[in-house]
Amino acid sequence: MRAEWVTRRERGNLGLLRLMARFSLRMGRRAGRIPLYLIAAYFFLFAPRARRASRAYLRRALGRAPTARDRFRQVMSFATTIHDRVYLLNDRFELFDLTVEGEELMRERLRSRAGGFLVGAHLGSFEVTRAIGRRQPGLRVAMAAYEDNARKINALWAAINPKLASETVPLGSLEAMLKVRSLLDEGVFVGMLADRTPGGEAAERVEFLGARARFPIGPMRVAALLGGEAVLMLGLYLGGNRYRIVFESLADFSTVSREGRDDAIRAAVARYARRLEAHCREQPYNWFNFFDFWADE
Repeated sequence: MRAEWVTRRERGNLGLLRLMARFSLRMGRRAGRIPLYLIAAYFFLFAPRARRASRAYLRRALGRAPTARDRFRQVMSFATTIHDRVYLLNDRFELFDLTVEGEELMRERLRSRAGGFLVGAHLGSFEVTRAIGRRQPGLRVAMAAYEDNARKINALWAAINPKLASETVPLGSLEAMLKVRSLLDEGVFVGMLADRTPGGEAAERVEFLGARARFPIGPMRVAALLGGEAVLMLGLYLGGNRYRIVFESLADFSTVSREGRDDAIRAAVARYARRLEAHCREQPYNWFNFFDFWADE
């Protein structure tokens, strides 16, 4: 059975994205943000299923009934992080005020040249990690995603910056595991988003914002099978041009025995959900899963 977010038709198109990218790069971030209010208003008014999901999530994260202003702020944060990809993927980092928490953790991994797994979520911006490459020379990040999503990511990046050579590994085959292993051996960090399951995949039901929700175990399983360290990476949008990038250690599978692997994977998924919940409560408008996250498939 396929998850709701997989079967839902995507809004927008790559042609419009290319046009927006050219306009934004030519006119600058301030002028480029003007159409966002119209786009966000359209999504806010004419996406009823997403609106219901937003209301249900914000009620959990805020601990109260969300107002229309709360819900529009979430949509506008979503639109802003997508728009900021235009600049982040074109190396326009000077436009942003960035702070980093846990940077020493990344320095240690770079010094050891061991690479690692950056486990993210649909919370804030994953692309903002590109800015860390300026602060930490030698840092390379490749994305790993399911095959359909990998094609979408490549098409998205190509629309924003045709010169961008993306390193996106389509998961689901032995060749993908070998490619990930090769990247880790080169000291590359492999990024994965671990808060959605496309359906029909092994998942762990854990407590999240007051109710049990399904989290895929695939990303942690890949890290465990390859004996890597899983590091939580979030690029939280704080408003204006400000982002806070967070690195937190989730699990180190390098010393886990084969017999203890399953327990270690479950513990890592549970810790990931706990840390995700904490950041959702701290920055509730950064959550961009506009579907019923707690529904049974």
